[in-house]
Amino acid sequence: GTADPARLAVRGGSAGGWTTAASLVSTDVYACGTIIYPILDLRGWATDETHDFESQYLEGLVGSLDEVPARYKERSPIEHVDRITAPFLLLQGLDDVICPPAQADRFLARTAGRGVPHAYLAFEGEGHGFRRADTMVRALEAELSLYARTFGISRSDVPDLEYRT
Repeated sequence: GTADPARLAVRGGSAGGWTTAASLVSTDVYACGTIIYPILDLRGWATDETHDFESQYLEGLVGSLDEVPARYKERSPIEHVDRITAPFLLLQGLDDVICPPAQADRFLARTAGRGVPHAYLAFEGEGHGFRRADTMVRALEAELSLYARTFGISRSDVPDLEYRT
């Protein structure tokens, strides 16, 4: 009861991106969220959408896909996009082999036309974790723009995001 619910945001990258997306599809606690190079589809990630090293992580965290396929569906944010009510920003490296942009594309396709404001920035030449200074600056400016718009803070020093609904 001490935090202002109209000014709560969630953000994270990679597994934290999954946490952000999972939070946005499972609760209305947050006013907005920033999803950064996320895992969005556990089934895809456990099969052929990441390289072999990462694909084994889910065995210990979720269980065997063969034994608990419903759990993979239940815990995949991509399966519950219809529950998102808060504006969000999705940031993705187009060369990401760990959390591939194909998952972000499917997530956004399912979000389209639902009336939830969202923005997507995809960065060429970036993989899992942004490395270039210009990418990091643009990503942080976009995140600040989301928060300023959501929380009603006037900022003339950051570019406005182009939102889809």
